[in-house]
Amino acid sequence: MTPSRPPIRIAVLGAGTVGAEVAHQLLEHREEFEARIGAPITLAGIGVRRIDAPRSPELPEALLTTDTTSLVLGAHIVIELIGGVQQARELVLLALDSGADVVTGNKALLATHGPELFAAAERVGAQLNYEAAVGGAIPIIRPLRDSLAGDHVLRILGIVNGTTNFVLDRMDEQGVGFEEALAEATRLGYAEADPTGDVSGADAAQKAAILAGLAFHTTVPLEKVAVEGITGVTATQVRAARAAGQVVKLLAICERITAPDGTEGVSARVYPALLPRTHPLAAVRGANNAVFVQAASAGDLMFYGAGAGGPQTASAVLGDLVSAARRHVIGGPGLIGPTGADLPVLDAGVVETRYQITLAVRDEPGVLARLAGIVSEHGVSIETVAQSRGGDDGTASLVVGTHRAREAALAATVAALREAPEVAAVLGVLRVEGE
Repeated sequence: MTPSRPPIRIAVLGAGTVGAEVAHQLLEHREEFEARIGAPITLAGIGVRRIDAPRSPELPEALLTTDTTSLVLGAHIVIELIGGVQQARELVLLALDSGADVVTGNKALLATHGPELFAAAERVGAQLNYEAAVGGAIPIIRPLRDSLAGDHVLRILGIVNGTTNFVLDRMDEQGVGFEEALAEATRLGYAEADPTGDVSGADAAQKAAILAGLAFHTTVPLEKVAVEGITGVTATQVRAARAAGQVVKLLAICERITAPDGTEGVSARVYPALLPRTHPLAAVRGANNAVFVQAASAGDLMFYGAGAGGPQTASAVLGDLVSAARRHVIGGPGLIGPTGADLPVLDAGVVETRYQITLAVRDEPGVLARLAGIVSEHGVSIETVAQSRGGDDGTASLVVGTHRAREAALAATVAALREAPEVAAVLGVLRVEGE
């Protein structure tokens, strides 16, 4: 370290669970960070909305400020952890335009304004680091950006939302329904008071957009990510999956695909899917996250760990901080955004997958043959059928597994089955992945 060098000024925006932990670590372990960076550092201030709000860990009041603009303009590195989109965008652009490097964990910001922010960083030669935006403590951004830069990533399967994984894991282990499992997640602090962003799949979709853009070097707009949440997953489906040696997981899937017309592009989507219990992702328990990467040369890789939490996410933020600060010591270029290939983002309808469709059907002869005809009319073929005994209401439960087909054809098949007079109800639809 060179003591005579002016200190690198660091601004932290936000003092919530992660922001407070980052600031605390910088204050408690400043000398260790200086040794890793090779230069003195100083925490210039912590931007907050309210000075008197309770915080854990506690922070020196002298460092707290509501004047975030002045704080940003006086910093060499800005750590953005305020969440939300609009204010965060304005402050990050302000920081980048001033020449400061930025570290952020804001997945919503990157998923909606990523191209604009990366362009701003490239314009001034700054760094925009975002390891904490996907997977909490899991190191996945740097491996995709750097370690696999010379490879050809084919597919990513990710469990990237801890709340939904906890809920589905409890449904699998305890046989409870969605509402009961979600209530437990809320009680234990794994779910927010309003868990809509998690259970709807919106949170995972933002992360899928980031991962797909990085893996395939192309811009993936958030609105191009097909999304389905877990609110429709039933205890019956989860029990049936367990009996069949499968498990239900909410997956973020990003892959290179070829459309029927020969167009090569990428797909990003989020939905609950069946995985064989032999798949590595099937063993991801509780609120943990994991990202399974398939690359042409490196083969199969899996990154696993805590997907949230103050100390865990702070670890990823501080890793980015050290990287950015080192650049101030030894020099070097900024980091370019995840572009270059400019592949089209294809409609989810061209994706090939398999469906498992659970139906309540009239318990009478000939029903299966008529339903098989409906499926065949849409270019889909049946692979498996399992039927349970009829109930007192005159219906039987039928679980139909299809062969691989285009998503558009499978969706049209389900729509036709809903209208069939033999079908009392479509009880559930799950895709099958990881085979």
